Amino acid sequence: MKAIVSVTQDWGIGLKGNLLVRNPADMRFFREQTMGGTVVCGQTTFMGFPGGALKGRRNVVLSIDPDFAAEGAEVVRSLDEALAAVATDDPDHVWLIGGQSVYHQLLPHCTHALVTKNDVTLPADAFFPNLDDDPAWHVESEVAGGVTKDGVAFAFVTYAR
Repeated sequence: MKAIVSVTQDWGIGLKGNLLVRNPADMRFFREQTMGGTVVCGQTTFMGFPGGALKGRRNVVLSIDPDFAAEGAEVVRSLDEALAAVATDDPDHVWLIGGQSVYHQLLPHCTHALVTKNDVTLPADAFFPNLDDDPAWHVESEVAGGVTKDGVAFAFVTYAR
């Protein structure tokens, strides 16, 4: 499994359920990487998708709410169920996509993290683990991404364990 995430300088990923940085290049990158694979996310992240389940991908949603159902997605009720649901999938095409709680709980099962690093700090209430401070992770590659229309420079950084 791999994680894919967009972060700010302090590893912020969201505020009140919304992404922090509007970045069409990052959204294209996300789509290109995850298309045809499996995405694993929490209920709040799934509910934030404007069109429901992500098209062209198998959607696995982790929710402890016994009444939660998600059209176009497979709902699992525990971390063990989530891992079992993707156990036979190609691990290079299983993507952990958030939110904070799911990242923190399932990141130990990931071999790589594709991180769009945005050169800005913004108010946030959700954070990704700081991989730069974790000796288990190292930068495998970094590619400059450009600058958003709001003037935020960004890079695509791949971490490996």
